[in-house]
Amino acid sequence: MRTVALFAPLLMAFFLGESRGTILLPYAKVFNGESRFVELVQKAQRENWRALPLGDRTVAVGLALLGTPYENYTLEIDAHTESPSVNLRGVDCWTYFEIALGFARMLEFKTSSYSPSDLIAMIELDRYRGGQCNGSYTSRLHYLEDWIYDNERRGLVRNLTRSLGGVPMRGRYLNEMSKYWRESRYLRNNPGLVPEMREIENRISSRTIYHIPKGEVPKIESKIQNGDVICISGRGPEGFTEHVGLAYRDVRGVLHFMHASKDARKVIVDVPLHSYLYRYRKFAGIMVVRPREAAQALPSAIASVSAGGLK
Repeated sequence: MRTVALFAPLLMAFFLGESRGTILLPYAKVFNGESRFVELVQKAQRENWRALPLGDRTVAVGLALLGTPYENYTLEIDAHTESPSVNLRGVDCWTYFEIALGFARMLEFKTSSYSPSDLIAMIELDRYRGGQCNGSYTSRLHYLEDWIYDNERRGLVRNLTRSLGGVPMRGRYLNEMSKYWRESRYLRNNPGLVPEMREIENRISSRTIYHIPKGEVPKIESKIQNGDVICISGRGPEGFTEHVGLAYRDVRGVLHFMHASKDARKVIVDVPLHSYLYRYRKFAGIMVVRPREAAQALPSAIASVSAGGLK
């Protein structure tokens, strides 16, 4: 704990200070929904979210975002330059959980005077390989399996899947981004990045990736906590994951799946997790990822950024 206490001010300055310098596009492009941000900050201060553990803090943010419209491609904000960005007016399944988590982590570092750039800094820490955006589309973590790997290497999350009885996902491959590159604004305008994206996909596919089959999920639900990131695996063979959201335990203790729903076209608290998995035949199981306070990851986070990020 003393190591964290000694380095926490450094981490705050490093990730929230002007030295980050990674907002690479005009502010109007990278932040949408400033009035919504102010409302969230006011609610967080009234209800003292900062005093909550990270998981409960993340859920508090997630609940405050209920009803936010579902919107695809909110990160495709430029034809050439990649930059950390936030859209509070519309989210997809991934941006929903990362905004909730990023906002919750932001509250860890400051007691007041929060600004949109603080949230952007936390999003960058989570969204990009090694915690840094270098302006290239390939610095973004495009696959949940890669997000888990990179964030766990930096100490920002713990992948609990294997310890909860997860089994290897065999016979899988990734090619979505490189195969359908014309659907990405960045890749369509920068086709020279496609081979690099294919290499990234091959590297991810070479790892042993675990999931908990959906038939086993009821047995381990009691071990899932508020704010855990629930990645839903698919049947394959193309790809590993299909969807993502947050674990939410209601006042009766029932574990629900809280997510940006494409069907409902908004952020909702859905049915109990094990029931949700059987709604769609394409779902095979889950991965359970527990975020950590960013300050706990300080030594490895600083080391990875100093070394130019992880590969």
